[in-house]
Amino acid sequence: MSNTSPFRVGEWLPSDQAILDSWIEALILEVEAEKKPLLPVIEEFKALIEGDAEIYMLFNQMFEQVPHKPPYNKDPTGKPQVRHYQHMLQLINGIMTKAPEFNKTGLVGFPINAILDWPMGTTGGFAAFLNDKVNVQLKKVLHEWAKFLGSTDSCYVLSSDPHKGWFGADARQAMPNFDEEFQCDPNKPHHGFTSWDDFFTREFRPGVRPVAAPEDNAVIANACESAPYKIAHDVKWHDKFWIKAQRYSLAHMLANDEFADRFVGGTIYQAFLSALSYHRWHSPVSGRVVKAYVKDGTYYSETLAEGFDPSGPNESQAYITEVATRAIVFIEADNPAIGLMCIMFVGMAEVSTCQITVYEGQRVKKGEQIGMFHFGGSTHCLFFGPHVDLEFDLHGQTPGLDSSNIPINSRIATVKKINK
Repeated sequence: MSNTSPFRVGEWLPSDQAILDSWIEALILEVEAEKKPLLPVIEEFKALIEGDAEIYMLFNQMFEQVPHKPPYNKDPTGKPQVRHYQHMLQLINGIMTKAPEFNKTGLVGFPINAILDWPMGTTGGFAAFLNDKVNVQLKKVLHEWAKFLGSTDSCYVLSSDPHKGWFGADARQAMPNFDEEFQCDPNKPHHGFTSWDDFFTREFRPGVRPVAAPEDNAVIANACESAPYKIAHDVKWHDKFWIKAQRYSLAHMLANDEFADRFVGGTIYQAFLSALSYHRWHSPVSGRVVKAYVKDGTYYSETLAEGFDPSGPNESQAYITEVATRAIVFIEADNPAIGLMCIMFVGMAEVSTCQITVYEGQRVKKGEQIGMFHFGGSTHCLFFGPHVDLEFDLHGQTPGLDSSNIPINSRIATVKKINK
């Protein structure tokens, strides 16, 4: 991960804007050469835009409001950037039967996100991507794409192509211990994976990520293979989450859940996942699952306070915890000094599915799997009540966009005592 630019946070998008522009240029040329008819789900998206006056206005405004000056106005060949919703739909249509290829100079792990890179940061885009009808349709688009990513046809990128294949020379350099760390069979086609999604949700081999102090209920384990982003104390029931500071607003994060007020005045820890890493979730504590559900929300909303974020919504990670699609899991910890805690897994951009794999009432052990992201990773939060006195162990790092992964199941905090 770059220490000089946040563009490559989690390595989902390129660190160099020119690389992103070049990728879009190649997609534009390919789409223009093939001239494929729009798939039914994209035709449905087109009908939504053109049939709803408000949405039609916003999807026109978002492209008109992108500045007509560098770096927004032209791609590296001097041609105009994507400038209207019809072109946007054609490009999205073009990636619906594509899986992400490896690219050491700038992994485009979020291709739709790349198409919407600048429009997301406009006032028109801000309104459009908060619209409920738009997000319902985007969910349909992403779920249709997920069918391809879960099919054997998506295995073409699980090749030994030296530059684009996920088992090629460049990928091996980025993930040198892949065969030893992950459950796979190097002697089988595609290392034994049956689809892109099967590869993406790969599991560690037994013993690769041991659980920190498995019998010590005072030790809290890392719920995701993730990099620390933010720690907030004395969190409020309502707060201005859309401003530059992106404060946490509990009522909105937890969708006014009956348990939400238990965390007012408490602590939130947030961390983000890497594109090259592990995408399953583990329980940070031993205890009982009290409630678990997915809250539908946005996919491409970013806060206007961050301006034109070249890798949006990376710089909006706290903001999206209030508005994006997210899985919410409440666990009553065995340790009374913790009590009820919550883990929230946030789907960002192309992350089309947050899958919870535990049920309400189930007992879980620290380090046990509780769910996963499908195609894409994102960010997650741990919530603790105001009575919980925590000492964090971030492995020598300061939270922020330049931090690096802490292994899943590692110690990230210790409960010291119950505040009276």
